[in-house]
Amino acid sequence: MTSSFANQIQNRNFLSPTGFKFTLAKYPKVAFYCNSAKIPEITLNVLTQPNYLNDIPQPGGKMTFGDLNIKFLVDESMENYMVIHNWITAFGGSGSLAEYATLITDKNGTQDTVKAFSDGSIYVLNSNYGSTSVVKFKDLFPVYLSSLDFDSTATDINYFTAEVVFKYTIYDILGLDGKPLYPFTST
Repeated sequence: MTSSFANQIQNRNFLSPTGFKFTLAKYPKVAFYCNSAKIPEITLNVLTQPNYLNDIPQPGGKMTFGDLNIKFLVDESMENYMVIHNWITAFGGSGSLAEYATLITDKNGTQDTVKAFSDGSIYVLNSNYGSTSVVKFKDLFPVYLSSLDFDSTATDINYFTAEVVFKYTIYDILGLDGKPLYPFTST
């Protein structure tokens, strides 16, 4: 006989919105002191099955993923800001061909346009700031970087926060062992 408690949530601690960190595989030395990040939305387009009384919605269309938006504190030397800035300008053609070549060249000197992308991860932290799971994004590339507004009339020191928007191919939510957090099972 199955207990009615077997299907209940075991962990009664709630997910904290302040417990996360963001990393980019392409730039591991650059720290992104994130103020905010969100796991993007997923939308499933719906197919319509015609019926003589009422059309019936059916799953099975294409999935679309929302953009990855990250807000981060800009370090004093602007290193984390300039990494994104240079990445966008190398893609956009306002930089030189040498910048683009540097973007797609690995440390062995091999050129491959896939190198222009990067995987990224949002680590979800528990109440003790230990990692509990990871959201892995494949083939990230930046499409937007906010401005930095200098103002000498400001009376309080508010450190610069910048926003970057990434496009990507797909993301997965995984446990620390690299397996799906809650694999799909039919009941």
